[in-house]
Amino acid sequence: MPTAHVNGTGIYYESHGSETNPSIVFAHGRGGNTLSWWQQVSFFSAKYRCITFDHRGWGKSPTSDFSKYREYFADDLAALLDNLGIYQTFLVAQSMGGFSCLEFALSHPKRTSGLVLADTTGGISTAGTLAELLKTNPPPDGPNRSLSQSFIQNNPDKSFLYEQINNLNPPREDDGIVSGFRRDDGPNVESFSSWDIPTLLIVGEEDVIFPPAVISEVKKAVPGSRMEIVKGAAHSAHFEQPKIFNKLVDEMFSDVINKRILSSSIS
Repeated sequence: MPTAHVNGTGIYYESHGSETNPSIVFAHGRGGNTLSWWQQVSFFSAKYRCITFDHRGWGKSPTSDFSKYREYFADDLAALLDNLGIYQTFLVAQSMGGFSCLEFALSHPKRTSGLVLADTTGGISTAGTLAELLKTNPPPDGPNRSLSQSFIQNNPDKSFLYEQINNLNPPREDDGIVSGFRRDDGPNVESFSSWDIPTLLIVGEEDVIFPPAVISEVKKAVPGSRMEIVKGAAHSAHFEQPKIFNKLVDEMFSDVINKRILSSSIS
């Protein structure tokens, strides 16, 4: 079982695709783990090295320290990449994974080729995001919290799979993740004063946790970011509408790579 021993804990990870290809790291949400990205790894691994991992306390990365999940996430990601010998990578984050990837990108901009924040604020705390979050009242944990009603009705098999993936996570004490998205000490507008990382914001049209109105406020804070709303999806656009999600991400990353190649040829 591939485990990187970093920051006093073991982080389970998987690597799919050629190590000579550009890499993508996929960071799962609170209700997921490595398995959440099965529809992305099978698509992207033909031309990218796909890294999936379990955050500490999730999946196959058990931990006895339940006090500082969020505080460890970005450092765990950096240490995992160091362990794998990856200097620069694309990042794709869903919900809770936004904590890992956005903080990593802010701390290591040169190591971040591009960033996708899917159904997440990444913890950004501006007057706009916090005001919009106060308007949300998502249902408690369960399919209705994360999946659109149409998806649940039309895909009972995948809805069941979604829940089973979550059930593979070890029991945890209160992780503070939900309340963490509403904290006022996260990245603010000033945090992005020198931001030049290509950034794509993806949100499900029916997301009740971070509705499009919330993500619109995130877009205002992140210079140059682009926002896409996915119909027929709620809080898990990558799972509910993988073809649309993968196409958006693939086009964005391909554009970054092509611009890099063009820049190199000119210089």
